[in-house]
Amino acid sequence: MSVVRTERIAAEQAEAYRGTFAAVEEPRDPGAALPPAWEGVYFPFTAPLADLRPDGTPARDGVIPEIDLPRRMYAGETTEFLLPIALDDEVTQITALGSVVEKNGSSGRLTFVDVEREYAVGGETAIRSVWHDVFLEHADPDAPVRPPKTDPDAAASADWIDELTLDARQLFRFSALTFNTHLIHYDRAWARDVEGLDDLLVHGPLTRILLMDAARRHAPDRVPAALNLRAVAPVLVDRPIRFAGRTVADTTTVTALDAADTVLALAEVNWV
Repeated sequence: MSVVRTERIAAEQAEAYRGTFAAVEEPRDPGAALPPAWEGVYFPFTAPLADLRPDGTPARDGVIPEIDLPRRMYAGETTEFLLPIALDDEVTQITALGSVVEKNGSSGRLTFVDVEREYAVGGETAIRSVWHDVFLEHADPDAPVRPPKTDPDAAASADWIDELTLDARQLFRFSALTFNTHLIHYDRAWARDVEGLDDLLVHGPLTRILLMDAARRHAPDRVPAALNLRAVAPVLVDRPIRFAGRTVADTTTVTALDAADTVLALAEVNWV
């Protein structure tokens, strides 16, 4: 199963992201290079309302088969940046189903689904990406809570640390930019009572861009070749997030941490 779409990479979309999440960046005119990972604010979700699951995620999108588990999460990705994409380019995105693996874990059944995407300009592949999603059973409020993974050394040994706190306005804007109707990002009652979280969840696809943005800011003369990312723990609204970065040779590792040194996400950026 695959879906093919073509879209102009409008400068207005990039500016909407920049003005909300990356104000330190200079505005970009048509023809300028789109920053790596910003392709994630293009090709928004298109599933009609009737084809959404109760949690607001697509049930039928022409790619992923219907899965009888109620919760869906972004778990990470592997992305290659092969050629630049410029604002105003006509880009063709091909989305296809990758592997589907069912498992049984301590919290019940899980289904891991890979979504493969290619972005092509003029018939040449510019970006190749595999996103990893996981579908889960209902949250069990009585289930034992796993101790969080902490890593104080990530900050102690970092070359640099950036800190930010995302609020509900920003989450709303990212949902609007990407037409993401997942209730976990804007309905506090759903996030707490159904998903078992303490508050609204920051979008995984937003976290990936923020991690790449941080790596680029501290290596302005480097060109990224790949991004490998693993989501580890929920990133929540109104909580300080620290991005601790360290570069060895041609690889920058960025660890997203909360105030207690809990690891939220791990990203590895490989430079050309």
